[in-house]
Parts: sequence; C-alpha cells; structure tokens
Amino acid sequence: MRDKMHIMIVDDEMIIRESFSHWFQKYGHFVETAGSGSEALEKLEKIAFDVLFVDIKMPGMSGIELLEKIKGEYPDTIVVIITAFGTIETAVEAMKLGAADYLLKPFKPQQLTLIMEKLTQQKKLTSEYNYLKGRLDRITRFDNIIGQSPAMEKIFELISEIAASDASVLITGETGTGKELVAKAIHARSKRNHSPFIAINCGALPDTLLESELFGHQKGAFTGATHARKGFLEVVSGGTLFLDEIGEISSKMQVDLLRVLDEKKITRMGSSHVIEVDFRLISATCRNLNEMIKNDSFREDFFYRINVITLDLPPLRERKEDISLLARHFLQKYSHETNKHVDHINRDALSLLTNYDWPGNIRELQNAVERAVVLAKSRALEPDNFSFLHTIYAPPSKRVSLQEKEREYIRKILVESDWNVTKAARVLNINRVTLHKKIKRFDLKRNKR
Repeated sequence: MRDKMHIMIVDDEMIIRESFSHWFQKYGHFVETAGSGSEALEKLEKIAFDVLFVDIKMPGMSGIELLEKIKGEYPDTIVVIITAFGTIETAVEAMKLGAADYLLKPFKPQQLTLIMEKLTQQKKLTSEYNYLKGRLDRITRFDNIIGQSPAMEKIFELISEIAASDASVLITGETGTGKELVAKAIHARSKRNHSPFIAINCGALPDTLLESELFGHQKGAFTGATHARKGFLEVVSGGTLFLDEIGEISSKMQVDLLRVLDEKKITRMGSSHVIEVDFRLISATCRNLNEMIKNDSFREDFFYRINVITLDLPPLRERKEDISLLARHFLQKYSHETNKHVDHINRDALSLLTNYDWPGNIRELQNAVERAVVLAKSRALEPDNFSFLHTIYAPPSKRVSLQEKEREYIRKILVESDWNVTKAARVLNINRVTLHKKIKRFDLKRNKR
C-alpha cells in the first residue's frame, strides 16, 4: 500500500474509528474521523477525501443517506460501507447506489488490506480516466474556443474552411459571444499566422485618435505629435487586423478604410509618402449593419467590402450544451488563480446556470463563476452562490427585439449605478466611450426627481 490516500472513517462507535485510524496511519495514510453523517459532510466541504468508510447504522443520518449525499455532491469520492452480517441486503442496496465495496463486521485486518489494494487500483484507473477526459476536454477546445454543441461545431467547421482564404470576414453576434477569440482562431489557422494579429476596439477610440492609430503620423502632424509613428495598418503588414465594434466608426473612416482595402496603400497623417500594406481584415459587430445602412449610418459599399464572408456567433442561450463545459473551465481557472479549494459545481447549480438566459453571454458566465468562486465558503458551488443572477436580469414576459433588450438592460444598470457612467460601464464590461454612444443611440435620459 505505497499509494497514500486521504481517508475518513464515519462511525458512531469510537473504538471502530480508533482501530481504523491506527491501521491506516501505520501505512502512512492521512486519516480523519467523524462520529456522524452531518460531521462527515462538514469535513467534506473543507477537505477532498479519496475514500470514506461509512457505518450503515448510525443515529440521525444513516449510512445510506450519507452515501446518497456524497454521490450527489462528490461523485468521485469512493465510499465503502461498514455493515453487520444481518444487514447484508442493505449493503447490496448501497452498492447499487454507488458504494465501491462493503466490509462485514467483525472483520480482520487482512480484509482491510485487500480492500485498500482494490481501492488503490481503482484510484489509478480513475486517474487514467481523468487524464483521458482532460485530453478530450482539450479536444473540445478549438484554438482556445470551448464548445461541443452542434452550433459551435458548425462554427469550427466554418473557421477551418475560411482560414486559408484572404477574404475579409465579418463576425456578428451579441456582446460577450467570443468574437475576438474566433478572429484569433481564423488567424492561427491561416498562412499569415507567423505575422502579427492586432486587435483594435473601434468603439473605444474617438475618430481622430482612431485615424492616428490606424494610419500613423509624421512628426508635427498635430498638436502632441512630437515624433513620427507607424500606424497599425503598417505594423500589421503580413498579418491580420481585427477591428472590433466596426459599426461604431464614422462615415469618413469607412471611406478611408475602403480605399485602403481596394488599393492596399496608406499615407501617414501629415505625410504625402505612399506606403504599401498587406493584411487580412476581420471585423466584428454586435449591431445590425443592414439596419444601419437603411438609416444611412453605415455605408453600403464599405459593408460589402468587409462582409465577403459572414460568421454569425450564436448566443449562449442557443448553445446550452456548452454551459456546463464553460462553467467548469472557469471554475478551474479561478479556483487556481484565487488558490481556493473549490473543485466542483453541484447539479442544482449547474441546472440553474443552464436555464439562465445569459444576456451577457460567455463574458457574463465567466464573471458569474469568478464571483461565485471568490465568495465561496465550501468546496462545491451551489445555487445560493449564483443568487445574484436573478437580481441582475429578469427575462421579459413578452417577446421583444434584441435591441430593446439591450436598451432596457443598459437603462437598468445606469439606474442602479445612479447614472455614474464610469461605474455602469464597469458593470457592463464596456468602455465609457461605447456607453456614451449607446446612451445617445437609445435616447436614454435620467428621470428628474
């Protein structure tokens, strides 16, 4: 028995607990004891045990009841039932409920040795299974995009099909659906993957600053231009330029970019020297550009130039098969980062997450799991750890447009933030410039008191 295990003995008889403890400690195992089922559950919340030896007859919570709770909350924990000869039928019932083995009273030390050898082998098989499962989990990650739903399989196929092309791609989808990750995946699988990938959030920059960032400038081109600077259109040459929130740029900037896409040439601000550029453009938006074209707020010629290939990302509520996979990924990430021993999400909590609408999509799910892990007081995340979701967003009783949902959600956050734009932008996980634009677009106004 060279493999050391964390073992808990659960029995209301002290002599049984002590005899088990002495035997297992003799072989170097870590041993804890509990005199009742409730005490065992309290210890399980704090420490991960490999094996529990549980007496079937105890005052209060029986061994069978404890077994059911353990298998519900900690399915990987091995349970061995301790029973007297007269309750052998109950032991068989326990095996059906998930017990790994049973031990008949009175027993000899050699029986413990045999059971532990069996459990050690079972632990090795479980470790191998977890290793293979981990490999499978990595297979479900497509260039860091996590998903196994049919909707995401179609996205993965489309990424593979379009990656080798140099055609411009427009990625559409709600905020928080992972548009930049998809853009990176396309770049990673393209022939340009050894050259830069540069991402720019167009909604975060005023028009003049965006022009300087993209085209660069010469010394003295404007106040504060103390030296010449290359723009990203020059720096990204050979690689991929990702313009997020493309629907936020001005008509003038659309004309300038259209010319660049057609001629593959740029001129820095304050210069007349023409520079050739070579890049692939991937754009993204959460806005309806067709509606913007009808409203004359987006140029049709520019739309067709950036929209050679369209890739529409499904919202999280339409890929519910991925929610548990994503939630467990974020749980592992934040439990490691916070150094907290939170290692699983119970079934009721997973059900709650699966049935929630996720208006903020993956970004909101990530935020929710991080918050739950930071505030968790036990090993398992339970529905109570996600109670804040109900107060953040209540689905409307009637069908409304996505734009109306977004408008009402932003208005709600602004009210809750007492119209502090900086605070509201932080809650919405967007920048202040974008929020100001949305307030103007949705004609949101603070009610006078």
